[in-house]
Amino acid sequence: MSDVLDQTRPDATPQRQASDAATTRPLPLAGVRVLDVSQVMAGPYSCMLLGDLGADVIKIEPPGTGDQTRGAMGFKMKGPDSMGFLNMNRNKRSVAINLKSEAGREVFYRLVETADILVENYRPGVMKKLKCDYETLSKINPRLVYASISGFGQSGPWAGRPGFDLMAQAMSGVMSVTGHPGGPPVKAGVPVADIGCALFATYALLAAYIGAKNTGEGQYVDASLFEAALAFSIWDISEYWGRGTQPIPLGTANRMSAPYQAVKSKDGYFVMGATNQKLWALLCETLNRKELLEDPRFLTNPDRLANREVLIEELEKSFIARTSDEWVEALLAVGIPAGTMYTYPEAFESEHGRHRHMRMEIDHPIEGKVSNIGFAVKLSGTPQQVRLHPPLLGEHTQAVLGEIGVDASALEEFTARGAFAP
Repeated sequence: MSDVLDQTRPDATPQRQASDAATTRPLPLAGVRVLDVSQVMAGPYSCMLLGDLGADVIKIEPPGTGDQTRGAMGFKMKGPDSMGFLNMNRNKRSVAINLKSEAGREVFYRLVETADILVENYRPGVMKKLKCDYETLSKINPRLVYASISGFGQSGPWAGRPGFDLMAQAMSGVMSVTGHPGGPPVKAGVPVADIGCALFATYALLAAYIGAKNTGEGQYVDASLFEAALAFSIWDISEYWGRGTQPIPLGTANRMSAPYQAVKSKDGYFVMGATNQKLWALLCETLNRKELLEDPRFLTNPDRLANREVLIEELEKSFIARTSDEWVEALLAVGIPAGTMYTYPEAFESEHGRHRHMRMEIDHPIEGKVSNIGFAVKLSGTPQQVRLHPPLLGEHTQAVLGEIGVDASALEEFTARGAFAP
């Protein structure tokens, strides 16, 4: 994997490594063992982030099928695993154990004894039925930090509901402010509740792990997609709590500033924001529309907000004369924030996206070179590394169990008792 490591190290950034010695430092989570008993997105993504930072992540999967994302429709590759699975499960080892069998749980309990962190995302109550809940496992390992990720949390009237990202977006209010005024319901284009929950869970896990190191006592982390999506309302809900006004969808516009949105040009759209009086004056000067500065409808930001629709109509009379790229260049030249509207492929392959290493290639035993999303945050002294390809189902079962003292004869016995049977 050395060639991959060279590709993923952010050497070209302004915060490039001070010296080669920095790369000899252990990764921040080296020596931390994580049991990933999760599937699909929020749990696996959280555990991948921990793995990127050096944690030994052991993915516990049902024999025969594994993480259901392995076979996700529409993402098929050469082998049995989907691109979605490959993009969320690097830096992990896979152990296939049947937690429904007594023998499988015996093996699992031995792994729990060695673990620092466990992440699961089954519906509330499932892990208790499997005798793998926090109450049970904390008796085996009192310093264990155990996270449950669910749609709506472990308590409350909605706790027992199945919940996906779409439900969380709808029931948290995110969809009520997404889209255009008067239009049909629109979800965010990316799974904000899933990914947001993964990020919140990750910081909570790290905080709890530090606490466990200091006290020897682990704790339970209850994370939900619903609450993660609600937490993202920190800006929008301020309008309701402060003024009693229910937030509504505004398309690309902003509820606090204008102009701040996508605008039409000669060849499409671009985004720009003149969010204060100085930038507003610069915009009018750049457009050669100084008369707008004296227009009573646009004198202050509250005036521009109140007359947003006619404001954009006036601005687009000028913007329509040139292309989006020309306007972005002209506005940036005078200090007005502006940007091109890219597709995902265009963004990843842009000069800046390539410079920031946001698309990597990982060696895979079946796929060969496989694309993977890069590290969103760069560390100067202990840069994240791709140490392991996304695992094949059960690829490391024998090796991992050998590390915890399960020898060949014990492995044979556990196998005969159904520990690894589908």
